[in-house]
Amino acid sequence: MAEKPLGAFTFILHSHLPYVLSHGRWPHGTDWLVEAASETYVPILMMLNQLISEGINPHITIGISPVLCEQLAHDTFKKEFRDYLDTKIKAAIEDRDTFARHGRDSMAALAEGWRDFFTNAKINFDERYNGDIISEFKRLQDEDHIEIMTCGATHGYMPLLSHDTTIQAQVKQAVESYNRYFGRKPRGIWLPECAYRPRYEWSPPVKSNIGQDAYMRKGVEEFLSENGLEYFIVDSSLLKGGKAIGVYIDRFEALQKLWGQFEKSYEPRGEDKTRYPQELHLVSSAVEGKKPVAIFTRDPDTGLQVWSGEHGYPGDGNYLDFHKKHFPGGHRYWRVTSPKSDLADKLEYDPDMAMSRVPENASHFAGLITDILKGYHKTTGKFGILSAPFDAELFGHWWFEGVQFLGQVMREIHSSPDVELTTCSAYLDQHRPTDVISIPEGSWGEGGYHYIWLNEWTEWTWKHIYEDEAKMSELARNYGDRADNELQDILKQAARELMLEAASDWQFLISTWAARDYAEMRLAEHHDAFVKLAEMADRYANGKQLSDSDWTYLGDIKKQDDIFPDIRIDWFAKVDFPA
Repeated sequence: MAEKPLGAFTFILHSHLPYVLSHGRWPHGTDWLVEAASETYVPILMMLNQLISEGINPHITIGISPVLCEQLAHDTFKKEFRDYLDTKIKAAIEDRDTFARHGRDSMAALAEGWRDFFTNAKINFDERYNGDIISEFKRLQDEDHIEIMTCGATHGYMPLLSHDTTIQAQVKQAVESYNRYFGRKPRGIWLPECAYRPRYEWSPPVKSNIGQDAYMRKGVEEFLSENGLEYFIVDSSLLKGGKAIGVYIDRFEALQKLWGQFEKSYEPRGEDKTRYPQELHLVSSAVEGKKPVAIFTRDPDTGLQVWSGEHGYPGDGNYLDFHKKHFPGGHRYWRVTSPKSDLADKLEYDPDMAMSRVPENASHFAGLITDILKGYHKTTGKFGILSAPFDAELFGHWWFEGVQFLGQVMREIHSSPDVELTTCSAYLDQHRPTDVISIPEGSWGEGGYHYIWLNEWTEWTWKHIYEDEAKMSELARNYGDRADNELQDILKQAARELMLEAASDWQFLISTWAARDYAEMRLAEHHDAFVKLAEMADRYANGKQLSDSDWTYLGDIKKQDDIFPDIRIDWFAKVDFPA
């Protein structure tokens, strides 16, 4: 038995949803948000508080994107969420009564379980969190139980954005929003899709109507350093090369088709065996001697155990099936049975059997963490960290028992003599890296590159984004310093529309066919809104009268896309430190 731990571990959960308030409800829209809140965010808070009551400090690192913060703090969400919970409770009661009348006692018991699940969510939301999920996360951070990271403001895919001013705005807005919600500056950032690009002379991969010459672009890490951010997360392939294992491909058939096209020209980078995911490194691609930024690297072996719907823990036949639902209420009463089984072949869910699988899976996962860190220590003699980054919504929403899995893993690690729980910043403070390296462009998509977000189905989206980026920069340079509140209102809403248009969610949903029509419509709507607002700004700034309908439109679109009250136009005018 080790006298002291040989390494450290942290879950890194990334919580994000695109802006859906006032943009539809079902099947795409606000229901995404209330589902994630009831099945992931509230259960995670309940699980963390349970661990704390047991005397376990979870030391989890959780990212909450600025655009998600805006939504969870909005009064519209709070009303929608309460209504949704009431609807789910009512549906469960109706299911229970129907099943009981038909003599299906076990199904009636499952329905009763759903009633209890959503009732507990409502009680915690109203009575324990006072209707404020964000403030509860803040409290846990203030009491040093968790660390909260930020993210790009609207989850813009930074390597493909064409203007450094747009990336600057994504980062600066993230810092401003974080300070507003959490009362301090963030130390770490989850780059959207873990996508990174170093400094180099960049040409747009998609030709737009504006035309654009190649120009020297700042590395993404430069924007982080300039704004006080100390670390970000990367895929292991960006650190050491080798084939990148995508986190989404098992779950979406459309991505498998895309990958088949892309793979023909894909050559993985050779693997550097001197770099380890268990080590921190500093990254810099600048030449001016800017402060480099630390990276935490996704561990590939533990990642596969959770991400793979077919080979990972969520594919266990006893766990609740995500896809098969009972209508009209939408509750789920069937188990996975087999990852390959059709919906008609799904067997009835047994919650006791499912929950009995959680300790075994958690113990296996904790053992894998321990073995990897022991192996690293044996090879290098060093104290390392194993970082396990995942989308938060995977737990509870996609994998119903996943929140219990998280808690059980942390219990296992807490009692381990070999591994300690930590957060990213706590580990960074104790183990400051000194070596500065360069890493290539990439993401955590299959192949480590951008094909999920830029392909034959999404190319048109980037044409619109590039045109609007250029126009926003022009507006900011021409009118940003004018002391006219009405003009500034127009410009700020135009900036919000560009930020929402640039969200990486739209290309992801198009490529996966998960909600393709909705994503195409949303991107087009934000583009159209931006174009109208830009035209209004030009007219108004040049002394022309705006009509009553113009002002009405501005008021309506501000109410609809009600985010980022602290957005600043000068962010879009010029970069702070040009390359």
